[in-house]
Amino acid sequence: QVQLMESGGGLVQPGGSLRLSCATSGFTADYYALGWFRQAPGKKREAVACMGSTDGSIAYADSVKGRFTISKDNAKSTVYLQMNSLKPEDTAVYYCGSAQVWCSDYVKNEVTEYDHRGQGTQVTVSS
Repeated sequence: QVQLMESGGGLVQPGGSLRLSCATSGFTADYYALGWFRQAPGKKREAVACMGSTDGSIAYADSVKGRFTISKDNAKSTVYLQMNSLKPEDTAVYYCGSAQVWCSDYVKNEVTEYDHRGQGTQVTVSS
C-alpha cells in the first residue's frame, strides 16, 4: 500500500524560502512520476515539479522554474521541494502525488487522477 505524507508548510514572507518533504512508502511499480502539485482557492490545480522514479528525469512548471528544486533522499524514501523567492501567488495547499506518466506530461497538468497523493500541507506567502 503506497503512502505519501507531506510536511514542512507554513507562513513565510515574500522572498522567503520553505522546504517541503514527502515521506513515501509502499511503491512497487517499476516506473512512476512522483512530484508536487498545488491547489489554491478558486484556481485550477497546478503541477509544479516532478521526478521520474528510475530515469532521472526532472521537470518544472514554468511558473516555478528557477525558484523551486525537487530532490530525493533514497535512504529516507523522501522527496523534497525546496522553494525559494516565494511569491504571494505561490500560496496554496501543496500535495505530493504519483502517476504513471512521463514527467514532461506531469508538469503539463495532463494527470487527471493521481494514483496516490498525500493529505497536503498549507503554504502561505504573505507579509
